[in-house]
Amino acid sequence: MAEILIGTSGYSYPEWVGPFYPEGSRSEEFLAFYAQRFDTVELNFSYYRMPQGARLALMHQEAPNLLFSLKAHQSLTHTIDPSTYASTASTFAQALEPLASKNVLLAVLLQFPPSFTYTVDHRYYLDSLTRILGHLPLAVEFRSPSWSNKQTLDGLRNRGVCFVSVDLPQVAGTPPLLDVRTCDLGYVRLHGRNKEAWWGSSDNRRYDYLYSASELASIASRVAFLAEETKRVAVYFNNHHRGQAVANAQTLKTLL
Repeated sequence: MAEILIGTSGYSYPEWVGPFYPEGSRSEEFLAFYAQRFDTVELNFSYYRMPQGARLALMHQEAPNLLFSLKAHQSLTHTIDPSTYASTASTFAQALEPLASKNVLLAVLLQFPPSFTYTVDHRYYLDSLTRILGHLPLAVEFRSPSWSNKQTLDGLRNRGVCFVSVDLPQVAGTPPLLDVRTCDLGYVRLHGRNKEAWWGSSDNRRYDYLYSASELASIASRVAFLAEETKRVAVYFNNHHRGQAVANAQTLKTLL
């Protein structure tokens, strides 16, 4: 059975003061408190601004036992410039060295948008990017269902890259629920099942969802299935609105 690590996507939410962080908590106290209750965190700020090695080193000092996954910068997955992505990828990888050298970098998440479809150009790009970042543990999340095929999974296996299992509303244009092993790490991202607000809404509305007890029991079975095939499974709740992610993560911990 694999080691199962449960956490949330992001941790520095002021609205979590009260539901999770003690009243009066300051933002600089969040990470240490979080690390007392969870073994891993998925950092999202690295999507919006390029991470700095010094800042990541400091975060490791604040929470030395915490394992980190980082979302790749948007210039590598969403606003791709063919003339600069290679140098950007190298810069991004270099910033992660303080975590990688301490063996606390669990994964780098490459989360592609629905517009990143299964085309020849996109396949070549993904191949190139995974080669540049190949010395790092990589996990890929596809938001287009066109990647849900045998060729994609075989390609990831050949490169030792993790296919991210997602949980999100099963509506037109979203990928299917697919739990498969392509490397020694299982990676699960739970976005909620807010069908009515998934398309054309703000993130706060899209991810405003609290999983029920029966839904969490089903998710626990999916995680246990991945744990039979891998060495580690990382599970991150992204339904961060109003502290629902931490409530669901704590419940799932008790189930597993």
